[in-house]
Amino acid sequence: MPYDEQRGSGGRIESGTGRAPERRRSRLPWLIVAAVVLAGAIGGGWYWWTTRNIATTDDAYTDGRAIMVAPQVSGEVVDLAVSDNQHVMPGTVLIRIDPRPFIAARDQARGRLAAAEGQLAGAQAALDLARATAPARLAAAEAQREAAAAVLFRAQADLRRQQNLPRVATTQQEIDQATAAQRQATAQLAQAEASVREAATVQQTIAQAEAQVQQWQGEVAQARAQLATAELNLGYTTVTAPQEGWVTKRNVERGNYVTAGTAILSLVSPQVWVTANFKETQLNRMRAGQRVRIAVDAYPGFDLRGHVDSIQLGSGGRFTAFPPENATGNFVKIVQRVPVKIVIDSGLDPKRPLPLGLSVEPTVELK
Repeated sequence: MPYDEQRGSGGRIESGTGRAPERRRSRLPWLIVAAVVLAGAIGGGWYWWTTRNIATTDDAYTDGRAIMVAPQVSGEVVDLAVSDNQHVMPGTVLIRIDPRPFIAARDQARGRLAAAEGQLAGAQAALDLARATAPARLAAAEAQREAAAAVLFRAQADLRRQQNLPRVATTQQEIDQATAAQRQATAQLAQAEASVREAATVQQTIAQAEAQVQQWQGEVAQARAQLATAELNLGYTTVTAPQEGWVTKRNVERGNYVTAGTAILSLVSPQVWVTANFKETQLNRMRAGQRVRIAVDAYPGFDLRGHVDSIQLGSGGRFTAFPPENATGNFVKIVQRVPVKIVIDSGLDPKRPLPLGLSVEPTVELK
């Protein structure tokens, strides 16, 4: 019995002393939870403090101007002077179109112009002649009329004298001669008056000559315009770069037949910016001129800096081919995104230009 009691008492003592570690172990999960909550609060506060004045998005890409180059005349390509992704300067020859049909058209236009100028010179000479001869012809006709009137006056006087003489002082033959002379003079006067009426159309004659000159002046102007068009088309057979850029999307080869207005290649200009589609809830404090840090997925080593240039006055969905119609009964509100143009100020490498469409992540400082 003493041994059992002692063992029992010893067992009670051991069980009594084991309750303290169990209590300590029961507090440990709560301490861990508290620590986690405290760490989360500190981390959340730190994150809020560091991001309260920035706005960022991963819906952004590099953007720029891509100019579509198209010939202005149709023809066969006889020379291809550029290759894919080649850097060109303004005026660099891109392709040459067969110029022979356009040279023939130019020469034909030159011939039409020379013929029209010759006709104009003849019409001008005819006008000068009409201005000189028409008044002179009228004056001559009037002088002839005066002379015919004088002859008629004398013939009438002779006839009256013959008729007033006694029969013994004249003969019938002389009377007949005086009568014939009077009639002849009358006819000559009538003819002279007709000539005067014919020559009196001086203004009409000159006006007709002037009209001929104006007509051929118009023909000359038209021929000159046709020559200018032919020379312009001949110049269009050499297609040059309108500005500096890189050749992309080239779809023309030597020997191809190209048509006017059909794009043959594109030129990507060196000016590159960022188009970032921010959520509409991020635009409250965003203003033009705010500084931006830009991270490029393709080039992690780039440290691009820029600024907000402008905010588009319309969401991206507003300018799609089929903009959303919200005036329906089953409308679901969706946060819209608005394109923001960001201009790159520094950090670009001239030897490694940014292609268009690369994914970037801009961070705008909203202060």
